Amino acid sequence: MARPPGELRAPFALPADPAGVAPPVDGRALRRLMACIGPANLGIALVWGAVPSTLLALQIQRTVGEEAKVGTLAIVTTVGALVAMVAQPVAGAVSDRTRSRFGRRGPWIVAGTATGGLALIGMAFTHSIPAMAALWCLVQIGYNFAMGPLSAVMPDRVPPQKRGLFSTVFGLGAMCGSLLGQVFAAVFDDRITTAYVLLAALATTLAVVLVTLNPDHSSRDAPQGPFRVREFLGELLPNPRKHPDFFWVFIGRLCTNLSYFLVIGYKLYILQDYIGLHDEAIDHVPALALSAVAGLLPAAVVSGPLSDRLGRRKVFVVASASLIGCAMLIPFAVPTMAGMTAMAFLVGVGFGCFQGVDTALISQVLPSERSFARDLGVVNVAATLPQVLAPAIAGAVVLWLGGYRTLFPLAMAFALLGAVAVLRVKGVR
Repeated sequence: MARPPGELRAPFALPADPAGVAPPVDGRALRRLMACIGPANLGIALVWGAVPSTLLALQIQRTVGEEAKVGTLAIVTTVGALVAMVAQPVAGAVSDRTRSRFGRRGPWIVAGTATGGLALIGMAFTHSIPAMAALWCLVQIGYNFAMGPLSAVMPDRVPPQKRGLFSTVFGLGAMCGSLLGQVFAAVFDDRITTAYVLLAALATTLAVVLVTLNPDHSSRDAPQGPFRVREFLGELLPNPRKHPDFFWVFIGRLCTNLSYFLVIGYKLYILQDYIGLHDEAIDHVPALALSAVAGLLPAAVVSGPLSDRLGRRKVFVVASASLIGCAMLIPFAVPTMAGMTAMAFLVGVGFGCFQGVDTALISQVLPSERSFARDLGVVNVAATLPQVLAPAIAGAVVLWLGGYRTLFPLAMAFALLGAVAVLRVKGVR
């Protein structure tokens, strides 16, 4: 029976037999989990914020020169995007079926960050574009194998009435990591090797801290259903007929993130060539990131708990996507550093609200409690894929579809499509 509109889903009931899922936590354990999962998410997000849009862009620019930088970055990030699109749902499915005394999530969170970190260090010592592309794909595999299980911690262990707050902490980790990664990249723009090593070490350390202080229950005795290849492949993308709410949340997240990263992921080249800052552009990257943080923090802190109190998710997500879209038009009308700064602040407000609530919304439309990590791996493709795909799309737009100026209305269109998609969700208010 369908739930009445506006009714929040009841806490997920755990199966009668052990399912390898740690029971929902409360009180002190929940606070400890939140204190650890935000930094763990931040550690991985630092990589996404620092590498594809700045460090990798600089590395490619210094390897192939000015004339070939746009096309080369587009190729490398597109290849990485294709790998990311497959890696996280596969990782989630593997995590769901893992049977070990350390549980289903922890082993993959640690192994994934360690693998991604080693590949990142490898990138630091190569000057070959094919090697960069191959190692970037391995970075995608490693960190996405960590992200699928990491995202499943919330539906595994957090009661629905606390998920707005938990979503805020989780989302703040992601967005602060992404934005601070930009600052980090600007500081280390002349020391890319050091930057890659530090990013790898930090992400791995924070993942180990999370798993050590918040261990899973053993999953060795959990029942294991048969693995069906056709069923698995059929669930790698949301099915709009079987799970329409899950599908529309996926589309909403995909479009909103694509809008954001279509501009932010190409900001270095935008500052260089559209705003006209040229060699001084890298010095202005921290200012944009800090402007975004100034808008993001209060919006995220307020929106998640407020959505818990009001029992509403959609209005926050729709409003935030719409604000992001409108803010994208500011540099289109005012192509100056002031216009970019104003856009960064308002997009920060919008994305702070979005991240504060969107994860909680997703947790209430998951198709099955026995496949949390796989399903979250699928929907998280909509968050990670745009971060690496957007520079490829932006490269095509810049080269063949009107230049940098065209990026801003295109980004607005994607954000508004994201808002419309969330409006189609029926099972959550």
